[in-house]
Amino acid sequence: MNDDFVFLDEFIPGVRWDAKYATWDNFTGKPVDGYLANRIVGTRALCAALQKAREEAAVLGFGLLLWDGYRPQSAVDCFLRWSQQPEDGRTKARHYPNIDRAEMFESGYVADRSGHSRGSTVDLTLYHLTTGELALMGGDHDLMDPVSHHGAEGIAQLEARNRRRLRSVMETSGFRPYENEWWHYTLDDEPYPDTYFDFPITPVGRP
Repeated sequence: MNDDFVFLDEFIPGVRWDAKYATWDNFTGKPVDGYLANRIVGTRALCAALQKAREEAAVLGFGLLLWDGYRPQSAVDCFLRWSQQPEDGRTKARHYPNIDRAEMFESGYVADRSGHSRGSTVDLTLYHLTTGELALMGGDHDLMDPVSHHGAEGIAQLEARNRRRLRSVMETSGFRPYENEWWHYTLDDEPYPDTYFDFPITPVGRP
């Protein structure tokens, strides 16, 4: 494993996380291959930029909650296998209400070569520092639908404003957005732009 990868919570004071793919609370409905612990991993460069983002968010009264960072290629392969299985309906209403699971790849919500596997992409949201409550964003993580796109119609003014706040924080801190997913940001200056890693995320010690 490359020594440049670390646990983000050990390098970014005060950050919150919930590694969705290590839990049953994700679009596949079960823990995903390669996620052996509920921890978020990324490059040291990602950590430095997220520390800046945390500081920028705090000025606005928000903290950062991370849902995913580095994603093993084995997890991406697991997504692909899952997309080819018969529909069971368990997660469809919440995560992909208007498309078939196989269309996730065609529609750009899941990639067979994910930027997450390069170690400098993160899925995240804002929470209120005063209450700990998540900021309203007009849709949850991995809602694969046009309502999740930046500039989507049909969401409340507060939700749209919170999305703009997150985007401003992240772009100011050196990230670029992904237009189909309001929660997905990639470091502009990735240290490994052409490398897709496949080491598992383990519970203790170095990832």
